[in-house]
Amino acid sequence: MHPAQWTAAWVLLLHGCAVGQPPQAASARTDIRDCSTDPPYLPPTATNTTARLAALRDTMRAHSVDAYIVPSTDAHMSEYIAERDSRLGWLTGFTGSAGTVVVTQDKAALWTDSRYWTQAERQLDCNWELQRTIWIESIGLWILEAVPVGGNISLDPFLFSIDTWNSYSRALHGSGRTLLPIETNLVDQVWGDQRPPPASSEIYSLPAAFTGSSWQEKVTGIRQQMEQHVRRPTAVLLSGLEETAWLFNLRGDDIPYNPVFYSYTLLTNTSISLFVDAQRLSAAARQSLQAGCPGPLCVELQDYEQARAHLRRYAQGNVTIWLGTEYTTYGLYGVIPQEKLLEDSYSPVMLAKAVKNAKEQDLLRAAHVRDAVAVIQYLLWLEKMVPQGQVDEFSGAEHIDMLRRAQKNSCGPSFQSISASGLNAALAHYSPSNGSSRKLSVDEMYLSDTGGQYLDGTTDITRTVHWGVPTPLQKEAYTRVLMGNIDLSRLVFPPNTAGRTVESFARRALWDVGLNYGHGTGHGIGNFLSVHEWPVGFQSNNVPLMAGMFTSIEPGYYRDGEFGIRIEDVALVVEAQTKHQSGEKPFLTFEVVSLVPYDRKLIDLSLLSPEQVRYLNAYYETIRARVGPELQRQQLEEEYRWLQKNTEPFPLGSATAATATLGTLALASLLSALLTGLQG
Repeated sequence: MHPAQWTAAWVLLLHGCAVGQPPQAASARTDIRDCSTDPPYLPPTATNTTARLAALRDTMRAHSVDAYIVPSTDAHMSEYIAERDSRLGWLTGFTGSAGTVVVTQDKAALWTDSRYWTQAERQLDCNWELQRTIWIESIGLWILEAVPVGGNISLDPFLFSIDTWNSYSRALHGSGRTLLPIETNLVDQVWGDQRPPPASSEIYSLPAAFTGSSWQEKVTGIRQQMEQHVRRPTAVLLSGLEETAWLFNLRGDDIPYNPVFYSYTLLTNTSISLFVDAQRLSAAARQSLQAGCPGPLCVELQDYEQARAHLRRYAQGNVTIWLGTEYTTYGLYGVIPQEKLLEDSYSPVMLAKAVKNAKEQDLLRAAHVRDAVAVIQYLLWLEKMVPQGQVDEFSGAEHIDMLRRAQKNSCGPSFQSISASGLNAALAHYSPSNGSSRKLSVDEMYLSDTGGQYLDGTTDITRTVHWGVPTPLQKEAYTRVLMGNIDLSRLVFPPNTAGRTVESFARRALWDVGLNYGHGTGHGIGNFLSVHEWPVGFQSNNVPLMAGMFTSIEPGYYRDGEFGIRIEDVALVVEAQTKHQSGEKPFLTFEVVSLVPYDRKLIDLSLLSPEQVRYLNAYYETIRARVGPELQRQQLEEEYRWLQKNTEPFPLGSATAATATLGTLALASLLSALLTGLQG
């Protein structure tokens, strides 16, 4: 699954060649808008936003605002947001997870990345310009053209990170326009009583069997980092929802698919303040948090709305506050004097959470075994039902969600299932809806990107299949995507290597023939937390890979208007067993924990090297060893036979010597170039 926040590196550099061919002309399509006709053509998926824009513009005039910026996130920089915080979605009708909107008195525009361009053309009406980039510099230039000198550009400071605020400030600096924060959200004013209510469900403690360590041990570890830091910070501020959930071993369901709850934490060297709706805490959660009262391991419960006022008072003392700029909003940041700040991209809690201990690793492995059972059940069901014409994208998504819920420790899906057939699969983040869903066909490729939340872990897996006869291009593209997945999964690399340094291995087989994809190659994943867990992954702003981190590996290829391919596995970074050792720390590699075979019908063995075939066969042996017994334990004999058939070893003779030689030389050349860059 591809998140909003980790798009930056390759999307921005490669958005122009994301699909490998020019898009079809708008006039030939009925699924996207055409604003050049009179009257404009709008598909049934578009939303009429005329009244909403008019109401917002009235409110802007009342506040002397010439341009208003609306992001797609919430006050905690969450990737997935509650419906109550979906201001951009309500205003525009666009439901993609990444975007920025600017509204003036006579113009309105949406900026988003290549994953969502076609989706935006399906959902926007002609009140909106679509800007095919996410560069803040582009937004700034548009504002400078749309707003005259002396104008006010406003935003809600609690919806923008420190870095984003600074970027807008730089873009407008010296232009004669004023960047003016307004704490009253103007979209909320227009939305009024139609805005969904706040969350009210219970916040609960995660059972000890599903935690890597107690919250007291975690707090002690963070305080030790504070003491060892050269600047000796007196407090750590946590704004990311998953930070507080992980630290205290608490879970909730305030945001769809993510077991988190609205909260802030201020952890000092002598006290702990948790800002939350305390009435929602279960009795067990409250008892756990306050068992150490009074004392340094006593959690003081304070109202969620008081976080800023408390922080302002604390910052008046002789203190140093450590925070992560990626998740802290300008609204909070602005109350702390500059000389009392200790800024890193990510808080020490975010970094500690990213490296799983041995128990957490075993929990995630176990979750992936049961998850594989559900996916195998689904693939077998599709093989039976699709030829009968009885499955569409929406019913397929519902079925895989149902199969997962039947598994032990299941807590539902980890994101909205992507169930995409034919041309819809060319939209990297297409999700079907009831009533506007394509029928699955044996004549089209089908992409299923789904995941589950379990008490012992979070999963995310993508498989692309074809039940009929794939075209030569489909088969070649699939095989090259698979080759990229294999090449990165089996890579051995030095310690302290950044993911972006090795990311190209997932693209090499596609690049060899002039193909590419326009999204990131992988993201971190949590233990019953976010399916996209920062700061792990292969982007330029991810931290170096370390043993104990989990990341997805998910190359793809998308041909607009025709088909899409993605193959995604979750992998654990582990120490590599190498012949030699250079340096104090061992080299690293990946252990793939997703355990579902690939579609044999789509694999062109003649393109694979012997090393790639050996890797596939070893992977299939692992699947049989780990998933086979679980299928038998659940008495799923038909699924067990399906697994045995689909994990039969591939013959090594099908991989040509020429392919092997060229592949080895190309990989060696690429690795040499990348490592040279790493050393530099």
